[in-house]
Amino acid sequence: MYQDIIKQRRGDFDAVFEWARSEVASIRTGRANSAMVEDIQVEYMGSKLRIKELATIMTPEPRMITIQPWDKGAIPLIEKAIRDHGTGLSPSSDSNGVRVAIPPLMEERRKEMVKLLGQKIEEARIKSRQIREDILKKVQAEVKAKTAREDDLRKAKDEIQRIIDGFNRKLDELAKKKEQELMS
Repeated sequence: MYQDIIKQRRGDFDAVFEWARSEVASIRTGRANSAMVEDIQVEYMGSKLRIKELATIMTPEPRMITIQPWDKGAIPLIEKAIRDHGTGLSPSSDSNGVRVAIPPLMEERRKEMVKLLGQKIEEARIKSRQIREDILKKVQAEVKAKTAREDDLRKAKDEIQRIIDGFNRKLDELAKKKEQELMS
């Protein structure tokens, strides 16, 4: 019985990990990466769209991102959105699109990025613990309703702990890899 509950929510752990992966990818390193700008919201024709929905994003050089919108009228809007986003990036535009030069990170900024990385990883851990608590509450409710045994609760705790341990290992690997990128 508890296996069904765990099976139903197992995808939630994967979703949290994918969220963490995208958040970590958006943390800026000294190298250009399209994930740094692709999810920035742009006010375009009365609605908010992400840059990746408005344009082609490329990294032709290690320290350069080029954004070519499909509608040339969006160029100033994209440039303003990047400038106002708070990433510390300085876009410049021409008639073809927007270029974002990635300046090298100073030591202080690297440490800030590592701190931000830690916050994102901790948010993912918190979300996974919330999923765990939700699963355990459902199993406990079944035990109280006498549709499951006390043994099932213990087994559910053990199985969920194994899932959480694996999830945390994946997060640690992700964080370690990104931290090495940030500090090099």
